[in-house]
Amino acid sequence: MNQTTLNPSRRQLVGIFAMLLLPIPCFAGGPKEAAKLTEFKTFATTGDHAGKEIDFTDKFKSGWTVYVFVQADRFDRPLARFLRGLDQELVKNDRRDVQVVAVWLTDDKEKSKEHQPKINQSLQFGQTTLTVFLGDKAGPNGWEIDNLKTATAVVTQDRVVRKCLDWESVNDTVVTDVFSQIKK
Repeated sequence: MNQTTLNPSRRQLVGIFAMLLLPIPCFAGGPKEAAKLTEFKTFATTGDHAGKEIDFTDKFKSGWTVYVFVQADRFDRPLARFLRGLDQELVKNDRRDVQVVAVWLTDDKEKSKEHQPKINQSLQFGQTTLTVFLGDKAGPNGWEIDNLKTATAVVTQDRVVRKCLDWESVNDTVVTDVFSQIKK
């Protein structure tokens, strides 16, 4: 075999290896943009509905709502700073028309119910309601929450998904990414 016969194969191999090194696009978990919300029940531990089972998708039928799904076993200070930062951004910009519902996904619902009021006392939320999802830790049916991510934010308007963002690790540096999705 001569040298010219091998060159195309080598070029093909180099091309294949180069393609393997290219970044693969990531797709956010959660419902797709323009999807209508499916209902789900939570237990509210803070806010106007504290101590009650409630479906916030039914309660907030119109206007803007941000659902932040939190893997309870991964809740940490950076995630707390993200939630507080989002809450403060809404207050600072006088966006009283926006609701934030933080939904803990957990197998230990009672522990989360006990812990959330302490989190609220520490962080002093103005517009964020802390809740515990009453179903399976995987999250509500139809929401497609990636349980490998620490948090998933689903920005909705009038019960329709406008944007879905998720993070393996999250902190207050991404607050503007979420806030920028909420139009006046």
